[in-house]
Amino acid sequence: MLGLVGKGITFDTGGISIKPSDNMEKMKYDMAGGAAMLGAMRAIALLKPKVRVLCVVCSAENMPDGKAYKPGDVVTAMPSAADKPGKTIEIINTDAEGRLVLADGLTYGRQLGATHLINAATLTGAIGVALGMVNAGAFSNDDATFEKFSAALETSGEKFWRMPLGEEYADLIKSDIADIKNTGGRYGGASTAAEFLHKFAEDTPWIHLDIAGMAWIDENRPYIAKGPSGFAMRSILEWVRNY
Repeated sequence: MLGLVGKGITFDTGGISIKPSDNMEKMKYDMAGGAAMLGAMRAIALLKPKVRVLCVVCSAENMPDGKAYKPGDVVTAMPSAADKPGKTIEIINTDAEGRLVLADGLTYGRQLGATHLINAATLTGAIGVALGMVNAGAFSNDDATFEKFSAALETSGEKFWRMPLGEEYADLIKSDIADIKNTGGRYGGASTAAEFLHKFAEDTPWIHLDIAGMAWIDENRPYIAKGPSGFAMRSILEWVRNY
């Protein structure tokens, strides 16, 4: 069974690690990963490919508040099994909230029986720095699963570039007081975020799509209108159909 997991942060102020006010109004698009999954599920329902599919949308707001989580907090993620405690996460920056909700979404998808996972998220500004507003980033722990996604791109026409994972990136999110930190510093931010999610996908074949640079288009293009783009929906649909 294929598991689709989307980041659905309906508005992201950054929380206590608050974002600059310039362009914050666009942070309503931080649910674009979840929206892509819902759009894909709508198309799947209409096209009825002969494969079982489940979808988890991880929806929340990230706001400063008296009860908001704080830098320095340690939170516990959803347990991966009844006999295993959830991973502990040291909060370094409250603006790295999307990976926290996705961690539980990936765990929940596995518990529901997903044998393959794909997630989409407006996860990092770093992916836009690396690839510009041309390609989105794609990460995977399984070459065969990623090959099916690459084949999907030939049909969808969307541009993704495979980005690296590895222990060197995982080392940057090691914590002295918890199992893992929620950020790894300035450098390699897209890959350290992906390695964070990798900890929760574990050994399940998995693809992570970081669409932060492509989910909102500032100028009209021949094939897509200015504004929220719906990016990744077509590729996710074709990936499912390839099964």
